[in-house]
Amino acid sequence: MFSRTRRAWRRFAEGRPAVAEFVLFTAISMGMTVLQLALMPVLKWVFGLTPLVDTAFQVLGVNTNADGSTFYVFDYAAGALPAGGGGLAYFLAVQITLAIAQIINFFLQRNVTFKSDTNVWRAAAWYAFAYVVITFAAAWLQGFYKAPIYAWMIERWGSTGEAGADVVTMIINALLSFVVFFPILKIIFRRAPADDDARSGRGAGAPALADAA
Repeated sequence: MFSRTRRAWRRFAEGRPAVAEFVLFTAISMGMTVLQLALMPVLKWVFGLTPLVDTAFQVLGVNTNADGSTFYVFDYAAGALPAGGGGLAYFLAVQITLAIAQIINFFLQRNVTFKSDTNVWRAAAWYAFAYVVITFAAAWLQGFYKAPIYAWMIERWGSTGEAGADVVTMIINALLSFVVFFPILKIIFRRAPADDDARSGRGAGAPALADAA
């Protein structure tokens, strides 16, 4: 059964390589989302036991809210949610979760989805750059939806609502990354060009016996 499935997938991937890449990318991305959903509550609980909850992490003030307060790209006010923003504890839980998922995602997407054979360090540098840019963009967007989601869900369901809000915000982040990352990874994880000689095992510039005859 497994062998038949593998052969069928190989035929499909050879016939529709772009579609196969997207299917693999989607499957791995979903796996990384599940990993984040499992890891985030654990790290949030661990950091929630530390004084970091009461340490504000509000940086990159870029605008002013309607009430006159500063709009921060990374806005984690001191104090537990929803009255506070979770403080440095929440920020670290989010970023460590994302970092672990992205490191695993890098190798799976490079080696399994795109089967890239370009320089791994160059690809890692571009991937890290894209990750930082997307993280800043996602953090900026989170400033609009994070507080209302937590306030609404905790008000109705208490601690269960807080766990649900964790899931909702993580899924939103995952969807944003999913939409943006695929075209970026298509560029980062290119395959080195291979000519017919290389594919047939002949060295560059070495004539075949039939050609030489």
